[in-house]
Amino acid sequence: MERKPIVAIVGRPNVGKSTFVNRLLGSRNSIVDDLPGVTRDRIYFDVEWQNKQFTVIDTGGIIPGDEDEIMVSIFDQARIATEEADKIIFIVDGKEGVNPVDYDIANILRQSKKPVTIAVNKLDNPQSLMMVNDFYSLALGDPVGISALHGSGGVGDLLDIITADFPDEVVEEEENVIKIAIVGRPNAGKSSIVNSLLNENRVIVSDVSGTTRDSIDSRITYKDKEFVIIDTAGIRKKSKVEYGVEKFAVDRAIRSIRDCNVALLVLDAKEGISDQDKKIASMILEAGKGIIIAVNKWDLIEDKKANTINQFDNNLSNEIPFLEFAPKIYISALTRQRLPQIFEKAQEVWEQCTKRVSTGLLNKVMKELYALNPPASVKGKRLKIMYTTQSNICPPTFVIFANNADLMKDHYKRYIENKLREAFGFFGTPIRIAVRERSEKDKK
Repeated sequence: MERKPIVAIVGRPNVGKSTFVNRLLGSRNSIVDDLPGVTRDRIYFDVEWQNKQFTVIDTGGIIPGDEDEIMVSIFDQARIATEEADKIIFIVDGKEGVNPVDYDIANILRQSKKPVTIAVNKLDNPQSLMMVNDFYSLALGDPVGISALHGSGGVGDLLDIITADFPDEVVEEEENVIKIAIVGRPNAGKSSIVNSLLNENRVIVSDVSGTTRDSIDSRITYKDKEFVIIDTAGIRKKSKVEYGVEKFAVDRAIRSIRDCNVALLVLDAKEGISDQDKKIASMILEAGKGIIIAVNKWDLIEDKKANTINQFDNNLSNEIPFLEFAPKIYISALTRQRLPQIFEKAQEVWEQCTKRVSTGLLNKVMKELYALNPPASVKGKRLKIMYTTQSNICPPTFVIFANNADLMKDHYKRYIENKLREAFGFFGTPIRIAVRERSEKDKK
């Protein structure tokens, strides 16, 4: 199965790397801000140019020799990206001219032994095109002048050069993977979980709250089954989210929930469950996604007694009774305690999300639960269930045909949901129940 070629976008901070990626995608997928070092991790995107498909890695800006913790981490991420890439686009600032840091980066890129193309960005008018010649001094071949902001200049020429030897078509891998979004409040340990699962410094981990600003996708195989791990920015309360970089990161995290198959809600064992955790859980249910509750930092719980997990389970049941159906695992990203359960539970939950119940068996169960506990009459009228069918999966959705939809009260709908779970499982997945009145033709 042929994979897509990979192109890494590298350069020092604030030269327009993310703006260039946004130009390729035609949307604001990568975070852009005036602060140097905003793109902290390497972000992967699929791009198509002239029927040629490839993957772009947008990296954090490189400042070689900077001892600042975040900047050192950014440099490490860019180095890993160049190792993964088939080709490298080295973006420089045409307005500013050659910067001493550009020479340092050029030396590093030469060591990678990968094909490098210099893109001289911010050439927004014809007069500025003369600046391209200055960058021949980097000794990395012919520079190409572009304007990532306006799309003018040689963006098309640059892409023609980059994709010249790429295949016209790439056979897509069969999408038989389970996508797991790692979600939760900032500093719950999401990135540490990802790093432990992948055994590499795949995303930056720091004591700075909210270090992971974008959503990062990583593909991993566990016991011959493929998974995609999506590490997301921590979701804060709206009142604490300022417009700008963090707002885009929160939006990305919420979108990652909608794009995943199963969401792993990470809780901090020391802090317990908060109102914000409950809101994130509600987002997952609203999106109709499978859910696993992962209580992280379990290694920090001292004086573990035999009933500690049971106590925590009971606390969760009291605090979030609407997630009683979700499996719970107690893990430590630091010690790797029970981490493999993430994959095992995700596979089990996904099977429940995609489960279908035969119509005959479903109606038999519905008849029994109705007989066991008939709904109370309302103003002399009683709900009658004639027929039930499963209309969809992900989440499992059931349509009940009844004499009067208004007679189906919420408490009875919850009763039906609980009985369906008793009969068929459906652990880890929300259930949707819709009520339809029988047609006039059926009434006659």
